[in-house]
Amino acid sequence: MRIPPLKAIIAFESVARTKSVNRAAEELGLTASAVSHQLSNLESIIGQPLFQRSGRGLVLTPTGQRYLADVTGSLADLSRATERASSPAELDILRVHSSPSFGLMWLLPRLSSFQQANDDIQLNLACSYENVSFSNGFYDIDIRHGYGNWDNLEVKTVRGEFIAPLASPAYLEQHPVRTPEDLLAHRLIFSETPLVQWKQWFGRAGVPAARKTFDFSFDRSYMSLETAVLGLGIALESLMLASVKIRDGLLVPVFDDSHAVEVGAHHLVYPTQNADLPRVQRFLAWMEREAAAGKPARR
Repeated sequence: MRIPPLKAIIAFESVARTKSVNRAAEELGLTASAVSHQLSNLESIIGQPLFQRSGRGLVLTPTGQRYLADVTGSLADLSRATERASSPAELDILRVHSSPSFGLMWLLPRLSSFQQANDDIQLNLACSYENVSFSNGFYDIDIRHGYGNWDNLEVKTVRGEFIAPLASPAYLEQHPVRTPEDLLAHRLIFSETPLVQWKQWFGRAGVPAARKTFDFSFDRSYMSLETAVLGLGIALESLMLASVKIRDGLLVPVFDDSHAVEVGAHHLVYPTQNADLPRVQRFLAWMEREAAAGKPARR
């Protein structure tokens, strides 16, 4: 059987991932009819349908699911081979994508540490709210926030992360806090991001707080932490994300470690085939050392 045109395989992968011919067309810079033509051509070569329509759009057939699993790795291999051929022999490029708060507040301040230990690797870092697709082979690792249940990918959880109330020293000096119950009379900052929310934290502390209102509400951790730095209230956030602020004395934990809740909220995610790449192995080892050290970020 002849090998299908690469553009047909790429169109198939894009439609399979986006579940839409129109979204795939936008992604590939083609018309919807051109994408549909590529799919028809591919199905004609294979001799079986790859998609079936449902109420929610296009759904892969069993044949389509098997074919997607097979070609995804091949597309990634082609992308990496092209990158190696077009890059100077001495330069190894590691492309990392991260959720914004982790990338900005934890990873970025530590890039000098990575560079010192791996000066033969160029690290390219991108941050956005969406999880990236590995199908085109561009990214080596995605650092994601959540519960770590992504199928068909390797997931390595960053250990040693705790959620706890944080405030600026100036705020606590003006508004002393001695017990968890005291927080009910304080300005509390709500963030949608942490896996442990205020209601859960109060519950663990044995404090009824079902009707507690919040002075500020944000959908990103870095926003709630910056608001706490400004002395506008107390945030319930990750000590890991706030490590630089804590190091610089801009934030302090309100209580001791007994009121900090451990979570597995950030994960290093990558395709199985990427685990054999030396640059990925070195980044994973460096991340593990940095997280285990639990020390402030280097200047």
